[in-house]
Amino acid sequence: MRDPDIDTGADTDVSGRPLRPRTVDLDRFFRPTSVAVIGASDTPGRPNTGITRQLRAWSERVGARMHAVNPGRETVDGLPCYPDLASIPSEPGEDPIDLAVILLADPAAVVPQLVEAKVRFAVAFASGFAETGEEGRAAQRRLEQLIADAPTGLRLLGPNTNLNAFERFRDDLSGPAIALITQSGHQGRPLFTLQELGIRLSHWAPTGNEADLEVADFVQWFADQPEIGAIAAYIEGIKDGRGFLLAADHAARRGVPVVAVKVGRTDEGARMAQSHTGKLTGADDVVDAAFKQYGVIRVDGLDELQDTAALLARAKPPTAPGVVVYSISGGTGAHLADMASAAGLTLPQLGQAKQDELHQWIPEYLSVANPVDNGGHPVGDWRGRKILDAILADPDVGVLICPITGPFPPMSDKLAQDLVEVAETTDKLVCVIWGSPLGTEEAYRTTLLGSSRVAVFRTFGNCVKAVAAYLRHHEFVSDYHSPFDAAPRESCAGKAKAQRVLKPGEQLSEFAAKQLLRAYGIRVPREQLVNSAAGAVRAAGVVGYPVVLKGSAPGVAHKTELGLVKVGLTSASQVRDAFRELTDNARAAGIPRLDGVLVCQMVGAGVEMVVGMGRDVTFGPTVTVGMGGVFVEVLRDTAVRVPPFGPADVHAMLRELRCWPLLEGVRGLPPMDVDALVDVVLRVQRMALELGDDLGELDINPLVVLERGKGAVALDALAVCR
Repeated sequence: MRDPDIDTGADTDVSGRPLRPRTVDLDRFFRPTSVAVIGASDTPGRPNTGITRQLRAWSERVGARMHAVNPGRETVDGLPCYPDLASIPSEPGEDPIDLAVILLADPAAVVPQLVEAKVRFAVAFASGFAETGEEGRAAQRRLEQLIADAPTGLRLLGPNTNLNAFERFRDDLSGPAIALITQSGHQGRPLFTLQELGIRLSHWAPTGNEADLEVADFVQWFADQPEIGAIAAYIEGIKDGRGFLLAADHAARRGVPVVAVKVGRTDEGARMAQSHTGKLTGADDVVDAAFKQYGVIRVDGLDELQDTAALLARAKPPTAPGVVVYSISGGTGAHLADMASAAGLTLPQLGQAKQDELHQWIPEYLSVANPVDNGGHPVGDWRGRKILDAILADPDVGVLICPITGPFPPMSDKLAQDLVEVAETTDKLVCVIWGSPLGTEEAYRTTLLGSSRVAVFRTFGNCVKAVAAYLRHHEFVSDYHSPFDAAPRESCAGKAKAQRVLKPGEQLSEFAAKQLLRAYGIRVPREQLVNSAAGAVRAAGVVGYPVVLKGSAPGVAHKTELGLVKVGLTSASQVRDAFRELTDNARAAGIPRLDGVLVCQMVGAGVEMVVGMGRDVTFGPTVTVGMGGVFVEVLRDTAVRVPPFGPADVHAMLRELRCWPLLEGVRGLPPMDVDALVDVVLRVQRMALELGDDLGELDINPLVVLERGKGAVALDALAVCR
């Protein structure tokens, strides 16, 4: 049983997964009216003493009453101390305790007390749970069950968390804030110190082992807080993939950027699979795809996390996508322009009229087309501001980046001052890269960091990546349509037919796998399954020459390598000989019995693609599309998405592929039927949603995409049941 104000997202799609996030009102967690510290201490040198005093100071800052709880003490630091929660006196009509902080090694032991006292939130610092091995995982499962069974809607942060939520945040900073979520407290420390650079932080959620409250709960709540301009997260594992995506979807709808480090890019997450699709898509590929679908900006380092989150939190939406590089050195400008272009930024060439205008103040022999090389920013007069004003007045320019590779007073001082002043006059983004390794210069520490309108970076790379993320984010949210709104809620007619084909734990034969495709309206060649050479000849006459013969049996993949495929047969004698050869090859390969030989229509030339579904341990069913054929695992040209998604997402997947020009038509070849390919991918997605609990892998390879208007045909299929 849960409190009625907690929405469990009863609305589900055809897979039974929720279409709405669970929402937890965390206001009383971050701003409680009453706090109980269970295990409070004032014994010198004890860890609990320091924690108790920090919690007391935090409670005073947020206006909460703190109660000490410890059966072995009558007072703690002058406060009355109670033996248990039930002994804490309350006034008539007073709310229950909002937050209980547990300083005991076994937080499960006090859960009955928490329930009896109707505590809203609890924090468990204790370690020794899922992070320590199977015994710890079992202990955490017991704690999770206690919280899930709590009839009062108790929510728990931790275990294995820390005091980060109760830090002292600076209250003298203004502007939109960053909210921080970390599964490792230490990894959030660099972002916390951004306050020393004048960047506001409002909240820190150290989620620990996530026995109950998880990253998604905080993303969901932070996205609704008006003072929060960006959410920054350090994530080691995602507890509930669908829950995370629903929270990210909520942030995208609200236009709130989520920037995240997600560790685990290595083979640690790899899994073995029988299908091409399963082998091509690693766990980290799925994370990348899921983040991309919902606008989560993935970065690699903590320095990138802080720089990107800070920029997205404070910068106003762009007025134009164009980026101009303004530099006192041609070499510096060229270097930065190369990096910006490689990151996908648009550096428009300034028009001739604008170049002529800039040459009023910049010598004619210097290039001002973009990058703008000023040869040395004017120091003694007004020309520096004139140059900056003129650049930012160009309607194609939305971002100005000025790299200052080192201090060179007075020029660098005047340049910094002019950049700060011009930033105050425009909504366009002004970025400065202060390259000095010292960082103690007055122009940097006071002038640049003293401005809330200038985005300041220390490296070229972080600046370029942050600006690219800023432009992508605003482009993404400006046209965002939640895929959950259009997700199928009712099964299609083909599901019942498909389920009759599935055999738990088996790899289906090609014939059976194609029955799955037919059930979902995916086109396959004309074909018949036969069990004799004479039957093969009759079938070839019906299908129409030329034909393909293929051995079909459960558990057999990669038939070409086993000699179980014969193509281009044009006569009855060839068909009879091929049938005998296939059955001989099957015996030689150790296949005890074919369920038959498929006599298949030959399909015309086209582009061979692979479309498939798999299952990710975190996000559930996945759909992959890519270049198909016999070299699919060599070329590894694929894109993956997590259902639900729509046609626009499929078109985006296809444009990620290196083989996309083949589909468009290249070197005189005709354009292919991309709409038919998109339709197949969407039908496979429907299969993934409806059959994903029973069908572990599906591999259509090759799917031949024919010329525009002629469709796409699945020549072969492999299906593995769970």
